[in-house]
Amino acid sequence: MADKKITLSKNDRLAVALRSTFIQGSWNYERMQNGGWCFAMIPAIKKLYSTKEDQTAALKRHLEFFNTHPYIASPILGVTLALEEERANGAPVDDVAIQGVKIGMMGPLAGVGDPVFWYTVRPILGALGASLAMSGNLLGPVLFFVLWNVIRWGFMWYTQEFGYRAGSRITEDLTGGLLQKVTKGASILGMFVLGSLIERWVSINWTPVVSTVQLSEGAYIEWDQLPNGGAGIKMALQQYLSGMSLEPTTVTTLQDNLDSLIPGFSAVLLTLLCMWLLKKNISPIVIILGLFVVGIVFHLIGLM
Repeated sequence: MADKKITLSKNDRLAVALRSTFIQGSWNYERMQNGGWCFAMIPAIKKLYSTKEDQTAALKRHLEFFNTHPYIASPILGVTLALEEERANGAPVDDVAIQGVKIGMMGPLAGVGDPVFWYTVRPILGALGASLAMSGNLLGPVLFFVLWNVIRWGFMWYTQEFGYRAGSRITEDLTGGLLQKVTKGASILGMFVLGSLIERWVSINWTPVVSTVQLSEGAYIEWDQLPNGGAGIKMALQQYLSGMSLEPTTVTTLQDNLDSLIPGFSAVLLTLLCMWLLKKNISPIVIILGLFVVGIVFHLIGLM
């Protein structure tokens, strides 16, 4: 007689979803969200594996590096739950497959969370709550708190369930066909969003002066010729708005030239360099410390 199939109930999945709220709780610079991820998986691991050896192996499996937007982790959790469930029931799902799904989805999807939640939903709700609060209505902060958590929690629960159902279909095609399509689609969407946000997130300013041009009289504001008080301020604003320069010289830096040719080019190159270093298995801590050192040295020698 075949063993009864182990299935994660809705309560089991709900326990995982509730724990995933604390995925940032033990964030660290080496493996980032791995502790919070492992903490969220504990109810499922206890249900799926009966022996201490299997539970320990599963915990170690989920203590590997993981980092993504804290809310976008939910669909990845759902897929991982389905894979663990199939593995516990004897399917040929190994550690590499489970870790591959996490890595394949966490990077691309990470860029989706910031523009959706931090740059769209929260500012809209914050503006709504602030407008009510400024009029003396106590409902303002309460409304912001309630709506934000309803949207956040609704998204996390729905996407985890969606990932769980999709994960069950992925395990039916362990040769990689469906899994490849899922990760490829997530990669295309995530990399598109990340690429558009590089200029916002990464800032490099090259300070070497390329040229200094002396302006002719009448092309700049002569501050010592302005009247005192408000009349001088008014005249300075009028001259500036008419196109006059604030300084008698125009200084062009290397960054000005780069921005006139390809804005954000240095930021893109730095991002690609960090990605290449990560691909070469360079520790994120080493990369972060290296960026600090290079930034300080370049500033001291006048390059940045």
